[in-house]
Amino acid sequence: MRVSPKSGAIELLRRYNVALNYAINKILSLGLRSIGRVHNALYRELREWFRLLSRTAIDCYRDALANANAWRNNPRRGRRPRVKKLSMLLHQGQEYRVEDGYVEIIEGIKLEIIGWDRRYNRYESEEARLVYRGDKMMLWISKKIPKPQPYQPRDAIAVDINERKIVYGDDKINKERDTKIGEAHRWKKLAEDLQKKYSSPKYPAWRRRKATSSGCPKCDSKLEENGYRRLKMSGHRF
Repeated sequence: MRVSPKSGAIELLRRYNVALNYAINKILSLGLRSIGRVHNALYRELREWFRLLSRTAIDCYRDALANANAWRNNPRRGRRPRVKKLSMLLHQGQEYRVEDGYVEIIEGIKLEIIGWDRRYNRYESEEARLVYRGDKMMLWISKKIPKPQPYQPRDAIAVDINERKIVYGDDKINKERDTKIGEAHRWKKLAEDLQKKYSSPKYPAWRRRKATSSGCPKCDSKLEENGYRRLKMSGHRF
């Protein structure tokens, strides 16, 4: 969902980004791994130092713990992660709601909806992420889609695709179909052989221009005489 950017929302995103990077550094410095210990270490600081509301502070340290764990689990990790993109988690109902062509996020900020993909509206909404990049602001909403009903196929067929043949069948039939790879390779080789033959410096120039041969020795000798006459009339010396 694309929404209109507003200065209040951009300022909130920047404040959230600073708090998020601070939380990531503190989680890694103290070696925090459980959500309970992270809550005890960061909740009050995020509320007081960065002026985040209660639900936003919870989502901020949850987001920071996910980033820290991703960095820990990376076998080729480099220096500590730093989030540069302006984005924030929003909890459905408490931090955002969609109504009357607007998205109202936390702190009473209303964003006008510019574009909306309604294909998944029938599914239940969950957490969302507000992203600001360039001059565009997007609200990515997660949807809870139920598992599809199990489907029992009436029949099954096996297909084996190879370079020269395609074989398909089941316990009753077995069919083979030739591909065009062999024919294409034959024509390609024929074209390369003709190109190699008629581009040879030993081959007469007049025949290279014609690039064909009649296959008849008498006819070829006449063609050779005509070519010699043309070259002689054009002023070539032999």
